[in-house]
Amino acid sequence: MAVSQGICLLGATGSIGTSTLDIIAQHPDRFHLVSAVAHSNVDKMAAICERFAPRSVVMTDADAAEQLAQRIAHLPVTVASSADDLDAIVSAPEVDQVMAAIMGFAGLRPTLAAIRAGKRILLANKESLVTAGKLFMAEVAKHEVLLLPIDSEHNAIYQSLPQSQQGAMLKDVDKLLLTASGGPFRTWSMAQMQDVTPEQACAHPNWSMGQKISVDSASLMNKGLELIEACWLFGVTPEQVDVVVHPQSIIHSMVSYNDGSVIAQMGNPDMRVPIAYGMTWPERVTTQVAPLNLFQIARLDFEAPDLTRFPNLRLASEAWYAGGTAMATLNAANEVAVAAFLQRQIGFLDIAKVNEKVLELSPVGQVNDLSVVFAADEQARTCAAEVIASRSYT
Repeated sequence: MAVSQGICLLGATGSIGTSTLDIIAQHPDRFHLVSAVAHSNVDKMAAICERFAPRSVVMTDADAAEQLAQRIAHLPVTVASSADDLDAIVSAPEVDQVMAAIMGFAGLRPTLAAIRAGKRILLANKESLVTAGKLFMAEVAKHEVLLLPIDSEHNAIYQSLPQSQQGAMLKDVDKLLLTASGGPFRTWSMAQMQDVTPEQACAHPNWSMGQKISVDSASLMNKGLELIEACWLFGVTPEQVDVVVHPQSIIHSMVSYNDGSVIAQMGNPDMRVPIAYGMTWPERVTTQVAPLNLFQIARLDFEAPDLTRFPNLRLASEAWYAGGTAMATLNAANEVAVAAFLQRQIGFLDIAKVNEKVLELSPVGQVNDLSVVFAADEQARTCAAEVIASRSYT
């Protein structure tokens, strides 16, 4: 019988966190929750502490940490809130695996701390690779950690490669085929998308996700970030990755080989599958996800992405080729633009316009250390806020 693995869950109250906890609950003999991190959702974190009894939790919002400490005072759980506390819990000796599911740029620092502590990394935070891919992968190699991608697309590619070799393009692979649902506006015209509301953008047809990632999916920025992530994970360039719009989200991604073969990973859209695969690799466990019924699916459709209606995918490729801090700049601009859209300060189509303007205005620096990435991120956020305030993106 496998020894129970200690899990540190970064982003415990989000959708990935919820699915991870479900896998832990299904396999209590294999996994136990050592620690958990969230921003400010006291109710959800209190429920997690009651059910899974972690040793320590971090709420990155100090007021939320204080409220949680009072709420669970009867439990033997340490509650903290500082960045140093966050680094400490991912590095704790009783932690075997770290699920890196904190949304956005905020997930970079604790994930790097977990790598340096030699933990198995279950990477659900694509922004870590987007903003600091060169440094990130260098740390993975230096500390010889096992990095398993949790995004369904990258997890599918990982499963479709022989030996699941990360970090190097295999000589017999022709292309990686990264699938995209197309989001809720796949068939909409530019005129129709002009008046999109946040509620419409967050209504993904296939996946249950948070607001920010749902908007990114609707604008195809999520696929752009995944394109950059795939380049770092598998040692390829955007020319070696084809984005394929596949509305049913049944084929999660594919690998095309130079002999004409294509290997695909398929399944019902449920994040418990890639999460369980990452947690138990190289084994597999049950997930309570319904098996795929091909007769019920009946058909699978594929189409090319429209870069005119969804320019964020083009911007991601351009940022990759620009190199250096360009990818961190794009990510920061997009986070600011999406937040502004959700607050109804700009329109849906303005998100890509803001991103392009910030890329145009921001110098590209060489990423030699993490401080450069943080500086580029801060500068891009300031620039994006100014661009939005002045409406200079129009």
